[in-house]
Amino acid sequence: MQTLTESAGPRVVEGSHGLLLEIDGKVVPNYDATIKPFEEGEVVTGHVVQIDKDEVLVDIGYKSEGVIPANELSIRKSVDPREEVELGEEVDALVLTKEDQDGRLIMSKKRARFEKAWRRIEAAAESGEPVEGTVIEVVKGGLIIDLGVRGFLPASLVDIRRVPNLDEYLGTKIETKVIELNRSRNNVVLSRRAVLEEERKEVRQQILDRLQPGLVVEGEISNIVDFGAFVDLDGIDGLIHISELSWSHVNHPSEILQIGQSVQVKVLDIDRDRQRISLGLKQTQEDPWQRIMDTYNIGDELAGKVTKVVTFGAFVEILDGVEGLVHISELAPHHVESPREIVHPGDEIRVKILEIDSERRRLSLSAKRVEDQVLPLKRAEQEAPPADDEPPVDDEPPAGEPPVADIAAAPGSAPEPEAPAQPTAAEPTAAEPTVAEPVTQAPEPTVADPAAQVQEPAVEEPAEQRQPAEQAQE
Repeated sequence: MQTLTESAGPRVVEGSHGLLLEIDGKVVPNYDATIKPFEEGEVVTGHVVQIDKDEVLVDIGYKSEGVIPANELSIRKSVDPREEVELGEEVDALVLTKEDQDGRLIMSKKRARFEKAWRRIEAAAESGEPVEGTVIEVVKGGLIIDLGVRGFLPASLVDIRRVPNLDEYLGTKIETKVIELNRSRNNVVLSRRAVLEEERKEVRQQILDRLQPGLVVEGEISNIVDFGAFVDLDGIDGLIHISELSWSHVNHPSEILQIGQSVQVKVLDIDRDRQRISLGLKQTQEDPWQRIMDTYNIGDELAGKVTKVVTFGAFVEILDGVEGLVHISELAPHHVESPREIVHPGDEIRVKILEIDSERRRLSLSAKRVEDQVLPLKRAEQEAPPADDEPPVDDEPPAGEPPVADIAAAPGSAPEPEAPAQPTAAEPTAAEPTVAEPVTQAPEPTVADPAAQVQEPAVEEPAEQRQPAEQAQE
């Protein structure tokens, strides 16, 4: 009986590696032996056997195919399964659940890739080796890199110089270094600039060894800041300070330079320990002061433009990049309280050279010593509106009185006689006094006849001519 029972049970066929069984003298497949044991959370390998619109079926040697939903195929958003896998392709997938409510085996390709990628990224972060990935998104402030994990590459670390358009990197493969890693937040921060700087480190040293102060080289403007401009010298940046941009005054480097512009610059100084290079742009241009020394002498007269007016005088540009000072005492032959009485920025005037200080690069000029030059005596009064249109508050006479005539004249000009004032609306007849009685009934002030006033000599202070009106107000 025992022999019969043993012969009736299944027996593994020798040489079949457990895949065949002999039952009652018949050889049959051992299906249980083909099923690979695994648990949820494990990564298994299988072959794609079917691709549908929203899922992929994978044979992993289980009793049924595993299902990978479309949203578990890739870290990309809204993917097409046909773009991610091909029929027969071998893929790794993480087992999410061995049996869902429909009895299906649910797996994730992106999570299996994530686990492998994370281990690779951790190793790269420790060793300092670069990792390669594809740019899949352009977001605010940088790029998203597909490393199997979503890595963030800040815009400032995309290149050594600023990149104006990040879209040009979309879809390209780039190498980056891991500079920040946080597994709890799945946060990976990358730097392509670190890779580029390391590649150019040896090149920079070669450039530094080749450069010497006084050498004129060609470069490209890589960045513009408030205090100057950076120049790319084939692998290393040098700085042109704002004071070395031009012989004339520069408010901001963007006035004369733009990013990407090619320039000839002179090497002024090299700090080899800190790998810093000081450059000059104006040194490659003609020094206008040399032209002054070669062309002009003391006593020469020439035209210029007023660039700035200060309390002690006015600066006049006589050549591009060369300004001289006309002291307040040299503006006009008469006493000047404020230079703005005589000149304003932008005025074209002629000046005479009084002194040339080549060491301090200073020019002393004079406007009053130029013969036949006519400058206004009182710029402020000339620009003021006529008294009849809108008289100043200080000069406005009491109600009912006619305005007092302004008799200020330029020195040396002969006064022109005027006809007697015609009666105004306040003067009913020619026989009545020239000044009507004020509305306030104040005692009538003594006002000189306007016709008589214009016969008097011109006075230096126009305010004295307004004295009768001021007495009337009192």
